[in-house]
Amino acid sequence: MRLHNKIALITGAANGIGFATAKRFAEEGAKVMVADINANAVQEAVSKLKHAEPYVMNVADRASVQSAVDEIIAKHHRIDILINNAGITQDARLVKMTEAQFDQVIDVNLKGVFNCTQIVIPHMLEVNKGAIVNASSVVGLYGNFGQTNYSASKFGVIGFTKTWAREFGQKGIRVNAVCPGFIATEMVKAMPANILQSIEQRSWMARLGTPEEMANVYLFLASDEASYVNGVTIEASGGISL
Repeated sequence: MRLHNKIALITGAANGIGFATAKRFAEEGAKVMVADINANAVQEAVSKLKHAEPYVMNVADRASVQSAVDEIIAKHHRIDILINNAGITQDARLVKMTEAQFDQVIDVNLKGVFNCTQIVIPHMLEVNKGAIVNASSVVGLYGNFGQTNYSASKFGVIGFTKTWAREFGQKGIRVNAVCPGFIATEMVKAMPANILQSIEQRSWMARLGTPEEMANVYLFLASDEASYVNGVTIEASGGISL
């Protein structure tokens, strides 16, 4: 098992890519800390997993993150893997976007990654070992119409990744990012049929990706198989940018 007995904290783990990652990690032997803002969704997710524990956590609220991390450390004494997966969208063209829409996305997608990493990293530094994987997006590489806030947050996550890889690589802590393309999560599948068809036509694989495919990329980066991989941004988009 590639993650035998590892303590893995996964944010946004109640559904979508986060849940698929939690399931995949548990299958590989990790003890999975399922963190999400929705208490009912967290409990439902944990009920479907083995070796999983529920943590209700709002990544945009430092006190909430601190409380969850303190509880995990008190129980398990370490966090080996941090998957910064939680994210939201509030789409609008720039001329229509409200300040509240901008702030909400930045608070969760960017400040949330900062909060979680800054609170977890001291525990990794104590043992000079750890793996952090940040969820960016192809939108964070190329931008996207109507996603000023989301694009900015995901560009920022890539900046975090490269900076932290420099700061912590010599301490035995690897930091990498994944840029999923359009993935068949509930959020994406709720898009109008004509939009989904357009997305599929843009992909050289002529389909959406699956949460499970993204979970496998996260698994590689979190595992010792990627022991010399640090500071990279992996685009997992089916070649949509070609």
